[in-house]
Amino acid sequence: MLNMFKFRKAILLAFLFSPFLNASSFILKNDNLKPEAIELINKMGNELLTKTTINAYIISTNEAFPVGFNLVEYSQKFNDKMNKPNVLYIFAPNALITPKSDITGRVGIIPSSKDIAQLYDYSDVRDAGLNVITVKDKNSKEDKENIGVVQAYSELADNIADSKKVEMETTIPNDTRTLISILRVIVVIGLILVTWIYLIRPLVIREKND
Repeated sequence: MLNMFKFRKAILLAFLFSPFLNASSFILKNDNLKPEAIELINKMGNELLTKTTINAYIISTNEAFPVGFNLVEYSQKFNDKMNKPNVLYIFAPNALITPKSDITGRVGIIPSSKDIAQLYDYSDVRDAGLNVITVKDKNSKEDKENIGVVQAYSELADNIADSKKVEMETTIPNDTRTLISILRVIVVIGLILVTWIYLIRPLVIREKND
């Protein structure tokens, strides 16, 4: 009987101190994210919070916001659910962009302060998600949206971590950013070669001949 009591106590303690139970949820609203995407986001969010003390939240909503809808005012409805300091990523695929077009989809990235805003590059985070969502391939719209949100969140976490001089272990490599970095290196090498061939080398040869 005593052994059974100890066994039940051990199971209860294991449950209470489970990392999944104690882990924070960084999804404030979810209309289209799959469980797999949510799990990845929460893992990255918890690691980011542990290493930088910054909370990164997500709102994924299917609400059809009108043109010019104020996402900052909308985000204030969730203030009670957010701990500071924080940054909020909003994904609204059904939000209208212009009154003369059926094209929809808006992204918002809202920091809790100007200091937090300086820890990430808005364009990099936005493009990390949009580059996945807008690509034409065989994946379904739902799958691309899920992957895009996860990739954008990962980029946001990496940006903040880099600014804080720490390294993330749960984020996902951004292939697009890597490709751009490689292209930049190639361009720089090309400029160096062109400068050498057409400017410096002729001067060196001329000086030797003189």
